[in-house]
Amino acid sequence: MSNAEFVTDPHRRTEIPKGRRMRLSKMATAMVAVGSILAVSACGGGESGGGEGDSFSIGVSQLVQHPALDAATEGFKKSFEDAGVDVEWDVQNAQGEQANATSIAQQFASDDLDLVLAVATPAAQAAAQAITDKPVLFTAVTDAEEAGLVDSNDSPGGNVTGTSDLNPVEEQLKLVKDVKPDAKTVGIVYSSGEVNSQVQVDLAKKAAEGLGVEIKEATIANSGELAQAVDSLGKVDAYYVPTDNNVVSAVSTMVQAAEKNKALLVGSEAGQVESGAAITRGIDYTKLGEQTGEMALKILQDGKKPAEMPVETSSNLELVVNPKAAEAQGAEIPQKLIDEADNVIE
Repeated sequence: MSNAEFVTDPHRRTEIPKGRRMRLSKMATAMVAVGSILAVSACGGGESGGGEGDSFSIGVSQLVQHPALDAATEGFKKSFEDAGVDVEWDVQNAQGEQANATSIAQQFASDDLDLVLAVATPAAQAAAQAITDKPVLFTAVTDAEEAGLVDSNDSPGGNVTGTSDLNPVEEQLKLVKDVKPDAKTVGIVYSSGEVNSQVQVDLAKKAAEGLGVEIKEATIANSGELAQAVDSLGKVDAYYVPTDNNVVSAVSTMVQAAEKNKALLVGSEAGQVESGAAITRGIDYTKLGEQTGEMALKILQDGKKPAEMPVETSSNLELVVNPKAAEAQGAEIPQKLIDEADNVIE
């Protein structure tokens, strides 16, 4: 219908009468107008938002599989289920490889998606670099501003925003002294290439000064180097595990070292305690994922703009203890902490 002024029927090769020519022209104009209205309605104009019966297509790029990130992803999906919103999911896992995260981000950039979720900092960095024409949300990122994902945590300024899993590092490190008052040294292994791990180590060093403990550190490039890095720390009274994806994905190595060296293992989130760390006071990653999902719904349904949505943090901290793990590490969790705990791993 793009050529409304033709005057010859190509099949009959006869002239169309003038009066009919005018009627066809008016009909074509009306159909173009209706088509334009339908197109605008389908796009939603970015302002009107959605309603009941909404259906969206969302891509998820998760850096690696481990309990914390798995919980964040499931929490994100749960927020849509709870809201009764239908979603076509494309969930991809980079298996801890930055090259894979980049490939996933490039694929999502060309796919017909309404929104992308990136789980963990390297996945978020890859998505932010590749995707500029659709909303990108992140979760399980410690400091989005430091990682170059946003202009500032208060005013992201682009198409990217999300939730931070910045740990209460000082409170977590205090647990070392709560369980082992005579502790003098704490070992930390972290990834040299992960910005947010360095942020946590810096916070731990600052907290250690006030606690009278010394931080011993070692870096790795991948989880395969973890055992050797732990050995390089030498004798320590405790280990602290930050939310470092390479370390957390191989946390069993840290558990084995803690038991062998009779050193208390303090985690940064509940999944680590379930896997054999002795104690943590940390974030509930399922709730953090749900919080991120609620942000996504505001974007997709209410027309909110990521540029104007501050990075959110979680205020839900849980004390989780594993008395049997502590015993295997040559320590005993005080009854006061057990009584206070939100979750006691049996």
